[in-house]
Amino acid sequence: MEKSMGERVIQAENLSRVYRVRVGQEIFFRRIISNQFREIRAVDRISFEVERGETVGFIGPNGAGKSTTIKMMTGILVPTDGSVKVLGKEPYRYRKDNAMKIGVVFGQRTQLWWDLPLSDTFRLLKSMYRIPDLVYKRNMELFMEELDLRAFFQQPVRQLSLGQRMRGEIAAAMLHDPEILFLDEPTIGLDVLVKQQLRGFIRSMNREKNVTMILTTHDMKDVEDLCQRIVLINGGKIVLDMPVSEVRDRFCQSHDVVITFAREPGMLACPDGCEIIPRGKLEYVFRVDHHKIRISDFIARYLAEYEVQDISIQGMEIEEIVRRLYQGRAAV
Repeated sequence: MEKSMGERVIQAENLSRVYRVRVGQEIFFRRIISNQFREIRAVDRISFEVERGETVGFIGPNGAGKSTTIKMMTGILVPTDGSVKVLGKEPYRYRKDNAMKIGVVFGQRTQLWWDLPLSDTFRLLKSMYRIPDLVYKRNMELFMEELDLRAFFQQPVRQLSLGQRMRGEIAAAMLHDPEILFLDEPTIGLDVLVKQQLRGFIRSMNREKNVTMILTTHDMKDVEDLCQRIVLINGGKIVLDMPVSEVRDRFCQSHDVVITFAREPGMLACPDGCEIIPRGKLEYVFRVDHHKIRISDFIARYLAEYEVQDISIQGMEIEEIVRRLYQGRAAV
């Protein structure tokens, strides 16, 4: 399906959520509760927009405000200040309308009925969302094929493995053809093969049905594989909002050029902005500052001067860049 770009489906303006916590004192092992409160600003005046068909990764350390933001977008929490609109409406005011148009997956919570077979859960959801028979049949055929639900569809949810349950969770969230899918840690605790299967399914739903995806995760592989854009939240504030494709260009100072020589190269000359890291007699890593030296010029020079067997280029991983941003070691 062709993406309809430019249509804003989520708009947040100066969005805030403040919690008031009563201040108490410990006196002789008894807690004395006072009438004083302190404020915890979980989300602090953030503004952003999401267009239809976008896949956006909301990332940040624990306690940064990611999940609180998701809960305000899904209508679970009411903003203290500012506003958020999803598909043109404030989610907490129109929770029923909002629920019919969004899907939600919380990796550490379930929307499936624990003691019922998975098949019964889906029939209940069909009734709750008033899904037409043809739509239900079409979607179930898709889920059976793409997520391999058939093998455990008649089993009680409590007997499913974590990977099976998460496949069921994502299928349940997509059953009513939502326009926006919120995914909170959807691959946490899953093995590599199940993660790969879920990522492939999520990508296909975005591509074929133009479903807008909002993802929160600590797994940067999820972000790289699924997201077009990163919104990094720390201390309740947005500290970074940019396309994933631009993150490396902006924050990666150097690239590692790994060269395997056909024979021992002898004394290697290294221009300014380059560091040599030997890996053996024939293999060397050249850490090249691409702000000082063009990578293409560097490679051309070594190809001209030495007999080269193999060359590869490795950039800094997104995970390392994000870690440095968390620690304040990278300037935004």
